Amino acid sequence: MKTIGYAAQSTTSPLEPWAFERRDLRPNDVQMRIDWCGVCHSDLHQARNDWGWSSYPVVPGHEIVGVVTAVGSDVTKYREGDRVAVGCLVDSCQHCDQCEKGEEQLCREGNTQTYNGRDRITGEPTYGGYSKDLVVREEFVLRMPDGLDPARAAPLLCAGITTWSPLKTWGVTEGTRVGVVGLGGLGHMAVKLAVGLGAHVTVISRSADKAADAAELGAHALLVSSDKAAMKAASDSLDLIIDTVPVEHDLNPYLPLLDVDGTLVLVGQLGPIPNMSSLPLLLARRRVSGSPIGGIKETQEMLDFCAEKGILPDVEMIRMDEINHAFERLEKSDVRYRFVIDMSTLDAAA
Repeated sequence: MKTIGYAAQSTTSPLEPWAFERRDLRPNDVQMRIDWCGVCHSDLHQARNDWGWSSYPVVPGHEIVGVVTAVGSDVTKYREGDRVAVGCLVDSCQHCDQCEKGEEQLCREGNTQTYNGRDRITGEPTYGGYSKDLVVREEFVLRMPDGLDPARAAPLLCAGITTWSPLKTWGVTEGTRVGVVGLGGLGHMAVKLAVGLGAHVTVISRSADKAADAAELGAHALLVSSDKAAMKAASDSLDLIIDTVPVEHDLNPYLPLLDVDGTLVLVGQLGPIPNMSSLPLLLARRRVSGSPIGGIKETQEMLDFCAEKGILPDVEMIRMDEINHAFERLEKSDVRYRFVIDMSTLDAAA
């Protein structure tokens, strides 16, 4: 199937219109028209090859909402006209222990990413949601719940599940004391979801400037990390910290905030952790962990929870031809809190 998207052709090129072929429907495939696509910080990293594994051309986009336009002969869960979504994964082996328990993101054979991955059958590159159409294996298509605004929901497919998964893994419930470091695309969803689960939520920020934003999102407190007295007073006060900062940073100030058996979970940074002291870990059996996205079942549960609780990202809608400017603003953290592309503008932009 011929389609069109916006692609980066090299590490330095802007995203520009690019025509390419989607595969023909296999018996277990769903074809969808893409209506909205969120802009994730990882889209920028992949387009610029910041992580060193990009393969060009790159068509980014893994926060995808649209409508089914065709289904393969073996598809049973979806039919033409259904409102659906696709996140960061489009395939996995489906038979390892992790896949069998719904943890496809941890597939022993490696999952297949929505873009900048390789098709498990043909080896062809995968291209993402900055495009007109998508063809996806049925098992990796999610149903959009009624009552969830599809125009705003796209960032749930990455920012939402990336923060939901550690909240569920570490058993956040009524009264759990949760800290959130960083109040961007991931951080604002961590706050909303933790509050929705009944947690007492503290935003940890370098300055008091985020106090009003944190309160508006539902946080119960703001802790200024540059205030040494306040940080000392907050020792042992948190059960879980979700650290959403996407660049290398010092973890040492945050570790004493955890109570006995508390956990700091990294969901934003990929790369080295500089000069971390083990002393706070040993003194109170604290932990530092990491968490990727969640599996398909968990992602569907998150979407259903958001529909039930009325939780949606705060977004700024843009046209497809505004994506390069959006990337520039993303580098400056000049967005509250997630861009979403109105993909109906793609034809005009191309």
